[in-house]
Amino acid sequence: MPKKEKAKPDKFQKWFKKLFLFEKLVYRPFFPYKRFFTTEFEDRNYIVVGNHLSLFDIVFAARALDKPIHFIAKSELFEKGLMKKFVLKTQCIPVSRDGSDLKAVMQSMKYLKNGESIAIFPEGRRNYTNEKLLPFKGGAAVLSIKTKTPIIPFVQVKKIRFLRRSYALYGEPIEFAEYYDRKLTEKDIQDCDEKLRNIMLELYYKLSDMLKKKKR
Repeated sequence: MPKKEKAKPDKFQKWFKKLFLFEKLVYRPFFPYKRFFTTEFEDRNYIVVGNHLSLFDIVFAARALDKPIHFIAKSELFEKGLMKKFVLKTQCIPVSRDGSDLKAVMQSMKYLKNGESIAIFPEGRRNYTNEKLLPFKGGAAVLSIKTKTPIIPFVQVKKIRFLRRSYALYGEPIEFAEYYDRKLTEKDIQDCDEKLRNIMLELYYKLSDMLKKKKR
């Protein structure tokens, strides 16, 4: 039988290959980090969900799977400046500040049903407060249920800083399988968002404890 030809990487994959090389050779020496995983992930698509402390958080989201991923990004980034090229090249999904963008939801579902992964920061903005997590805008749980895609949660406890090692902890994939193939109520959505937030809070405290023990 003739050998199956490997599919050639498209522009999106080639761009990410360059980004990963840049991250390894240029970014990592100046912004060192360490990742902790509670489990190994299957080779499939996911929704990566993390807390949001700085612009560089996208590195932790991208490195969850070490393969191309679509970020949900605020629509202003698509308008002008250096970030415009980045968000277009990485095929980010534009969303309005209030998170009520139907087009963004449809585009996210399209990617997920196509076997691709997406990344969401459900707080909707960077957390400059003393709160562990800001209130969630929602959306990640609904996308997970509608497309039957597991969520990989991750957290960091300190903002990424120049020449300071940062840390991220990735939790086990979350699935809301009991809600599959049924009509969701507002309460269902709130319950799922709350469950996701609580899991991320648990990861936050777990990582905090790990780092305290490491200092001793």
